[in-house]
Amino acid sequence: MQIRENDNSNEILIAAAASAIEQMKYEIAQEFGVTLGPDSTARANGSVGGEITKRLVRMAQEQLSGQYKIH
Repeated sequence: MQIRENDNSNEILIAAAASAIEQMKYEIAQEFGVTLGPDSTARANGSVGGEITKRLVRMAQEQLSGQYKIH
């Protein structure tokens, strides 16, 4: 495994995932009734980001255990 000196934690490592994550962001915002953007509170925007993280972790855990089904 290669270790990078300048690791940006916001960097999309797999370019094809960028659009899927963007779509997930707006789907979750709609589920939560949040309008994303600079006029929303940090708490509201952060709740969407937190949910994205939870779902991505769950997907990874399912994939690692062999249970993940691609929709």
